[in-house]
Amino acid sequence: MTLEDRLDILGRGWRGPLLAAIVALIGALPGLVALPPLDRDESRFAEASAQMLESGDFVTIRFQETPRFNKPVGIYWLQAAAVKALSQVEDRAIWAFRVPSLLGVMLAAAACAWGAAAFMRPGQSLMAGAMLGASFLLATEGAIAATDGVLAGAVTTAMAALARLYLAKRGGPAAGRGVKTLFWAALALSVLVKGPIGPLVVGLTLAALALWERRIEWLKGLGWGWGLILMAAVLGPWAMAITVASDGAFWGAAVGGDLAPKLAGGQEGHAAPPGFHLALLPLTLFPAVLLLPAGLTAGWRARAEPAVRFSLCWLVPSWLVFEVAPTKLVHYTLPLFGALAWLMARALAEPPGRLARLSGAALVILGAGVLAAAGPVAMSRVGDWSGAPWAVAAGALFAAAGAGGALLLLRRRARWAMAAAGALALGAHAALAAGVAPALRPLWLSDRTARTLAAADFDPRDGVTPGPVTVAGYEEPSLVFLLGATTELGDADDAADAVSEGRPAIVETRQEPAFRAALAGQGLAARVVGQAAGLDYSNNRRDILRIWRSPPPPPAATPGKAAP
Repeated sequence: MTLEDRLDILGRGWRGPLLAAIVALIGALPGLVALPPLDRDESRFAEASAQMLESGDFVTIRFQETPRFNKPVGIYWLQAAAVKALSQVEDRAIWAFRVPSLLGVMLAAAACAWGAAAFMRPGQSLMAGAMLGASFLLATEGAIAATDGVLAGAVTTAMAALARLYLAKRGGPAAGRGVKTLFWAALALSVLVKGPIGPLVVGLTLAALALWERRIEWLKGLGWGWGLILMAAVLGPWAMAITVASDGAFWGAAVGGDLAPKLAGGQEGHAAPPGFHLALLPLTLFPAVLLLPAGLTAGWRARAEPAVRFSLCWLVPSWLVFEVAPTKLVHYTLPLFGALAWLMARALAEPPGRLARLSGAALVILGAGVLAAAGPVAMSRVGDWSGAPWAVAAGALFAAAGAGGALLLLRRRARWAMAAAGALALGAHAALAAGVAPALRPLWLSDRTARTLAAADFDPRDGVTPGPVTVAGYEEPSLVFLLGATTELGDADDAADAVSEGRPAIVETRQEPAFRAALAGQGLAARVVGQAAGLDYSNNRRDILRIWRSPPPPPAATPGKAAP
């Protein structure tokens, strides 16, 4: 029995989407469990979700007292639900906040396989979902408590359902009301999580298909009437509530403060020239990038096939928009990776040509080389080599994935190449995310500071120490997440006030002269009970955080003796 036959058996029916989801689970789970809270977006999302649970206000989104109106509420609700079901908000266990992202990437891989099953052999559809699930970018986003893993799941599901509806009108499997409902529900979820991205991808796909085919009659069967009502029922209540609660400020901040700046220029220093996302594909799509040239070639040659045409219309217009937009972040194109997976799986229908094999081998070796070097480069940058054994293991696995995949592809064994490279890449990603990254201790300054505070028995969360903690000279959201919403981000005078009230003060050493002067001005003394040093990677600055407290009171005098 050939590998193709075995894959066909494994990919039949519900088993294909399930196995693809398991691949995504294996890719994301190690990082989800092992990584401390990240700065800055992850900790902002997680803290805002935690504050929803603590305050009982599930309409207004806040980070401490600051409204957070740059994204809709969906991800916060999902994170709050996950924490409520799996953990305690007081624990600030970041893994629980990441569970929606994990489920999102598993949904993306499963939906990719399910959608592909409408026009491919079972083994090919399984490979499509598995390629997406094992991709470096999807596995990484599945371990981060942000919007992009869930967005990928919602958009991929909507596009898979839309593809089935499209193909049903062209001789494909029947797609009834259940598929239509899934399409509208997934589209609504995408809007609830990240606003216009889902409708943008769907709209550009439909427009491209209409221009290509000059036929739009199939669109009438999508259930526009009740589908839009369903979306309104999902989105409307919160949209009205947040409009009232914020007096309309949410929409001004979301559109004028977040979306418009990204379209007008490189927001927050994230500008990059066109071609940025394409240039990163050897890394973001690794290891499936070995089939990228074959997939693009197959897409062009088989463009007359309805399924391939749909894949191209899903991929190309939206990709061009993301490349042209001034603001670029690595994850922006993730909702389009399902289309790439479909094209690459389609390439398995016939042996890739010589040029596709050579270029695919070169791309996967390039990606493997860069990823293999990531661990040593990071350790050198932060000056901590304690993760060297993990870095060696990750580097060896990345190198084996690249070399093995390239060699098998050049020998015309494309399926074996993808299977071997995928398995090795999953192991490499696990070693990097769960071994190398946590061992880079200087990077996790907030986590180490919170642990040092607890080890000194001076953490307000113990119910004995007065709070809140005051922090001077360091304002990373991860420390707020770990210590709680009441954490005061202030200056040297605020830190001195904390000492005078018996509260913990965390002072970065650059603020110490002003802090000591503030103490002297109040006639106070303070002592250091712990410190943590590391790299504030968001600011690319090395910091030393010292924990200060007031000195203990002098011992009570023994009766009959003078106090010393």
